[in-house]
Amino acid sequence: MSNYQTILLATDLSDEGEQVAAKASTIASAENAVLHMIHVIEPLSFAYGGDIPMDFSGIQDEIQKQAEAQMAEFASQYAVAADNQHIIIGRAENEIHSLAEELNADLVVLGSHGRHGIALLLGSTANGVLHGATCDVLAVRVGDK
Repeated sequence: MSNYQTILLATDLSDEGEQVAAKASTIASAENAVLHMIHVIEPLSFAYGGDIPMDFSGIQDEIQKQAEAQMAEFASQYAVAADNQHIIIGRAENEIHSLAEELNADLVVLGSHGRHGIALLLGSTANGVLHGATCDVLAVRVGDK
């Protein structure tokens, strides 16, 4: 088994994310590794393709504040230090890759729940992270009970 020193947990802060976090936490404990968490908020302007001239900054700020509160609560369950909690606005795959490289992460852990289309096996975010990663990626299957 690899010796992991830095593990990056990518989370959507959902209830399903708890089983992914538990897996990442277990690996971090077993490896005596530092655990970081990332939650990526997609800019609202992406949803509208920039075609509608609207100011989303107030709404985006509120989404970020809610995510920060959820992240703090979520991270406290797994003893993730405040400095190791990362909330970033952008495209999930890109931001996860960037932070993993910045942290020199050995392992990225994320949930996988895609069920159809091109991303049938992994899910679109997990698929994107896997194909651009420079470290190991563990996709934890969620949502099938």
